[in-house]
Amino acid sequence: MKISSILINHMTEPVGFQLDDLRIEFIVDADHFIELNKQVTIWTNDYNQPVYQSEKQPFENNYFDVPLKMSPRTRYHVEISLSDADNNHFSKTSFFETGKMDEAFQADWIAHPDKTIQNTLFKGSFTPKAKVASARLYATGLGIYEASIDGEKVGDEYLTPGVTAYDQWVQVQTYDVTEAFQGTNSHELLFTTGDGWYKGTLGFDGGQANIYGDQHCVIAEYHVNYTDGTSEIITTDDSWLTTSGNVTKSEIYYGEDLDDTKTPGDWQAAIVLNKEKSLLQDRLSLPIKIMERLSVQEILETPAGEQVLDFGQNQTGWLEFYNREPKGTKLVFQMGEILQKDNFYRENLREARAAFVYISDGEEKWVRPHFTFYGYRYVKVEGNTQSLMKDDFQAAVIYSEMATTGKIETTNQKVNRLFENILWGQKGNFLDIPTDCPQRDERLGWTGDAEVFSKTAALNMNVFPFFKKYAKDIAVEQELHDGMVPMYAPAMGNSDGGAAVWGDAATIIPWNMYQSYGDPAILRQNYPAMKAWVEWIKKNSHTNDLWTGTFQFGDWLALDGENPALPTGKTEEDFIASVYYYYSSTIVADTAEILNLPKDAAHYHEQAQQIKAAIVKEYITGNGRLAIDTQTAYAIALYFELVPESQRLRVVKDLVARLKKDNDHLKTGFVGTPFICQVLSQYGYHKLAAKIFLLEDFPSWLYAVNLGATTVWERWNSVLPDGSMNPEGMNSLNHYSFGAIMEWAYNYLLGIQNTKPGYQEMTFAPLFDYRLKQVSGHFDTPYGRIAADYQIEADKEHTINIHLTVPFGTTVNVELPRSENASVTVNGELKTNGHFSLSCGTYAISYVPSEDYVEHYHSETTAAEIMADALLVEKIDAIDPILNFFRADPGAVQGGLGTMSLTKLNTLLPFIQISPEKLAQINEVLASTPILSEREEVSLV
Repeated sequence: MKISSILINHMTEPVGFQLDDLRIEFIVDADHFIELNKQVTIWTNDYNQPVYQSEKQPFENNYFDVPLKMSPRTRYHVEISLSDADNNHFSKTSFFETGKMDEAFQADWIAHPDKTIQNTLFKGSFTPKAKVASARLYATGLGIYEASIDGEKVGDEYLTPGVTAYDQWVQVQTYDVTEAFQGTNSHELLFTTGDGWYKGTLGFDGGQANIYGDQHCVIAEYHVNYTDGTSEIITTDDSWLTTSGNVTKSEIYYGEDLDDTKTPGDWQAAIVLNKEKSLLQDRLSLPIKIMERLSVQEILETPAGEQVLDFGQNQTGWLEFYNREPKGTKLVFQMGEILQKDNFYRENLREARAAFVYISDGEEKWVRPHFTFYGYRYVKVEGNTQSLMKDDFQAAVIYSEMATTGKIETTNQKVNRLFENILWGQKGNFLDIPTDCPQRDERLGWTGDAEVFSKTAALNMNVFPFFKKYAKDIAVEQELHDGMVPMYAPAMGNSDGGAAVWGDAATIIPWNMYQSYGDPAILRQNYPAMKAWVEWIKKNSHTNDLWTGTFQFGDWLALDGENPALPTGKTEEDFIASVYYYYSSTIVADTAEILNLPKDAAHYHEQAQQIKAAIVKEYITGNGRLAIDTQTAYAIALYFELVPESQRLRVVKDLVARLKKDNDHLKTGFVGTPFICQVLSQYGYHKLAAKIFLLEDFPSWLYAVNLGATTVWERWNSVLPDGSMNPEGMNSLNHYSFGAIMEWAYNYLLGIQNTKPGYQEMTFAPLFDYRLKQVSGHFDTPYGRIAADYQIEADKEHTINIHLTVPFGTTVNVELPRSENASVTVNGELKTNGHFSLSCGTYAISYVPSEDYVEHYHSETTAAEIMADALLVEKIDAIDPILNFFRADPGAVQGGLGTMSLTKLNTLLPFIQISPEKLAQINEVLASTPILSEREEVSLV
């Protein structure tokens, strides 16, 4: 047994963060559960003089909520200690360090007098008075900055200080610069800045510049402690010098132009700005880092004669290259997501130039951009005089520092690729804010995309701190808009918004994070904003207890719209809006209960019930028939339990009927897609959910995989079957929203479901399907890793074998399908059925289900499927010559008749006449014959 990790507010050893609602949690690695006592001790300089120490208490959970009054710029050491009944002790230490907190800045904001400079440099100097014991830099800059000491970059993060509504709050970063200040020589202190989100052009249709300001500036304090006990503070002030740097232009959409033939000169005194310091806050943003590096997979020469680097993966970050070019050579790198007719293509980036231009100084060295990022797979190279070599290029993959927490693998490589694509889409768009896409002239923190994906996001990666910051971004905008949630946050000066699903990010994201991590910190942080959103709806709706009469996105990019030119789909917008009004009111009520606000809880519970009753009255008959016959309407009615339990099966059947009319293909958009497979699996139609999930033609998840996608697309058909871009436009090839299907995969395919906030109690209830006979995966819960793998149809007896690992401190309730009267073996011990609970440990489980998972034909099998199976044709020929019709007219199999069953054809067509007796025999043959793919996999006939 050991303590494997300690997290402080869901981060490892955080330095300089806002640490409100201090929570210290830990993970215990053990092979079985034992009763433990736990204790946390926190100290600054002397372990024997702690600033906080809890009582020894029974291990009932794996965290401590610590009511510690913290001091600015202080390192706090943490020890978690555990002990068992035999007085065995286990402990582990960690630390966290505060930033400036509410301590006023002594430093000044400084700037260059020339506001038009694209890359401003600020230079100071510092000579230590004695040996440095410790040193910290507290700094920020606008728009984007990097700091260096003696030519070496400070820290390993980029694009600081991240993106916020800079007129409302600006984040300060804390750096440990102790090593950089060793020695008594003079040290050069340097900052370099670019436009970034603060000053650069952002937004649609050419965008808007200077949204938050029109002048680069920095503010910094270097706090130095000497070994002799003295200290010193070096601040930015009018003694600093400033000039322009080598970056001649940079913007988020534009990219960057870097001229290394320039030697910075003409240094002049920096000016001190009378700029508000009260907006400065310790950071919430996770560091934006180079998290991975990718190599060039191939150097292409296109039919158009272009040189193109293929990194094999659509991703976000920038190109780094080793310069071998002579002085004055101008290299141009253009970024793109896809080739068209094997040539470089970038038209889907719209107004974004997305290029990196470099003028060589003749020095051999690695070169990179500084103040931008790109979404790309392909790089077109122009201007080189030397031959291109793979090893001279690498893709620096950049995203917020989040640990990957989940993975699923199957025997279907296309499904595995889809899951990889979903994770890559998350990496590519979780860059300080959850952007819609990382490549074109947008890259904004769209609320709707983040909301629908937030549960999947929390399964794939540790996103609690990421969403805590984004939740504040939303709340900040709501303060400026009377509670309304804008379309994206930060709003970049755009006041449009107030739409359902998108605006409901204000309530749903905090709620989902509480469910996933068991920590109410974001609920507490955002509760006033959550209430304000629901109140805004109430004030602006045109109908009491429903949400009507305001702008809506509808079921965005759904395929069932009556007007193909409109992307809002067929599901009535007011129905979607009212359902989310109900759900948000319910969340606010439940949050009020958690935060011990009983009056609010009662008020919003009553409001939610009134809204629900109004929805039912307007849209659902007394017998459970929905007034709106769309996939999305049925899905959200079931998911949000708008109909009584007694009527839900009827609604499910209506959904199944709707799907059948749609050839069992999705018509859903942003709203319906996350839910449709979930409700089908939940209510007994998992086989249909798996069928939809595994479809490969348009529209489907695997359609994009078959066309070479390495991320999730914005549209179901952003690329057409012939490989050409969809001419309708708006074609991001890195748009994660439809990747929300992975929540279904974790919950139903792998079978891990959360039954208590924070996964302290889980249900393991995989639903098996013949098309995915082996599945494995894991999820790193706040308590540790739950891992599962299974194989169905493992032998001729149809045995199901499962391996399950349960983390310490959790309970897993196992619910195995088709196990009611089965003998289930768990680590050699017999259980009378497949419903039991497990605590910490690793388990081998096996049983023979009451019904096997070998798929057979059935009475609804289509004529086309029958004609494709020679054995089946032979069996039916022995009963009736009906299949001669299709032999005589092979085209009929490919047409509409081929999509119908023999039973249906016998009913509809007068020239097809099968007697009832023979039809019954044929259907019996169908039911007793395993489908062709099953027989090919294992000899069953």
